[in-house]
Amino acid sequence: MKTILIVDDEPRTRQGIRKTLEAWSLGRYRIETASSGVEALAWLKENEANLLITDIRMPEIGGLDLVETLSGMPHPPVVVVISGYPEFDYAHKALQLGVVEYLLKPIDKSKLVQAIERALKRQEELHRIERMEKLVDPKLIEAGEQELKHGTFVREAIRYLDEHLAEPVSLREVADRLHLNASYFSVLFKEQTGLTFSDYLTRRRVQRAKELLAGTRLPIQEIAERVGYQSAKYFAKVFRSLESVSPGQYRQNLADSEEKIQ
Repeated sequence: MKTILIVDDEPRTRQGIRKTLEAWSLGRYRIETASSGVEALAWLKENEANLLITDIRMPEIGGLDLVETLSGMPHPPVVVVISGYPEFDYAHKALQLGVVEYLLKPIDKSKLVQAIERALKRQEELHRIERMEKLVDPKLIEAGEQELKHGTFVREAIRYLDEHLAEPVSLREVADRLHLNASYFSVLFKEQTGLTFSDYLTRRRVQRAKELLAGTRLPIQEIAERVGYQSAKYFAKVFRSLESVSPGQYRQNLADSEEKIQ
């Protein structure tokens, strides 16, 4: 269950927001409150919030200071700021800190609900982006960024590799298909992608394995075979060399992350 944390030093406002969101959520969300930034930080040390609703002006720790402090968290909540002061400086700093909505008091209930729905949608988008970043190999991203510099031979080689990841593929085989000398092709591939042929193929296979680990419940042995490894043991060794965890642990880490973020 996703959690919404409301932080406001005014009891009437705090409870009013809570009642509005409880009526809207119909039990779909856990609604928590804190009467100060200090109390909110203490709560967040032991719990996670998906969405933070905070007043700007509060004693000790103001709302924007609270948001700035939370920005260093592994999974900071998305933020909706509320304020009785329509000051440009506040709004500008809120935007700089990544606040997704800025509401002025007195708060219209319908506008509050709309803001919460937009903020939660944004949180889901950030979650999807975070999951994609965990799946993508930065070295492959770098190689892909060089795509405009790839000549016809290298583009054709990459296309062939992507279509035959499950099969035994060698540099000489690909060079022969392109009617190139194997040594020349090896140098050409490294020049244009920044990776050796072997390193690219290994990383692309592990990349595909990560996608299968994240998106399916296929056994490790079957995933190994689908990305060109007949031995699950050897596949696990190669996977660990790049990801520092076994395929099984990688899948478990994704599952744990899913539970925490959702």
